[in-house]
Amino acid sequence: MPKKPAPPALSSFELNHESWSIFQIISEFVEGFEQLSRVQPSVSVFGSARIKPGDPDYALTEQTCRQLSDAGFTVVTGGGPGVMEAGNKGAQAGESHSVGLNIVLPREQIPNAYQDLSLHYRHFFSRKVMFVKYACAHVVMPGGFGTLDELMEILTLVQTRKVRRVPIILVRKSFWQGLLDWFTDSLAARGAINPDDLGLLNVVDSPDEVLSVIQEFEETHGLEHTARDVALMRGL
Repeated sequence: MPKKPAPPALSSFELNHESWSIFQIISEFVEGFEQLSRVQPSVSVFGSARIKPGDPDYALTEQTCRQLSDAGFTVVTGGGPGVMEAGNKGAQAGESHSVGLNIVLPREQIPNAYQDLSLHYRHFFSRKVMFVKYACAHVVMPGGFGTLDELMEILTLVQTRKVRRVPIILVRKSFWQGLLDWFTDSLAARGAINPDDLGLLNVVDSPDEVLSVIQEFEETHGLEHTARDVALMRGL
């Protein structure tokens, strides 16, 4: 059988481009680690970029993040419009920091105007690490594919014990119920996940409930990272 020809070598331009990308990624991690380590404890907030002011979920997000901020939690969002804007707006009106992890897209995402600290990323995966690394809780508002992507990645990291277990809070029961039913009736029923994995999720409807879940976790487990938590995060 004839041997397959070797793939063509990269041009010097392509090699230089790849090397430069590595340095970009390193710089994104370094800046993120340095900046976000200063604003703990923090809560990551996810949700749709498409909702507008006046939407009930916009108001719910703004109120939730205002209460989190007043309770001493830095709020970290993706820095864009919709839920992200509402979260930063509520946080900035409160007592703690409002942080945006902005992503550079072909159709450029315009950072919202309510960020005390604004970081910018070219790579989704380094941005995702920043959402997880310092968060003591994750609040997930109604959203689309991007929100689901972030939720599933967090669930996977916690399920596989790559990161510390922290509260994962789904807000708006009526929105999430269909997905939760599918988790139970399809995934857990077929053994694709352990039924206990469903306990990783908290489902609530109000800002008071969001804060209560986090505070109850703080009372029983604490929000400070243990030595084991630090070791896990170094593996990210």
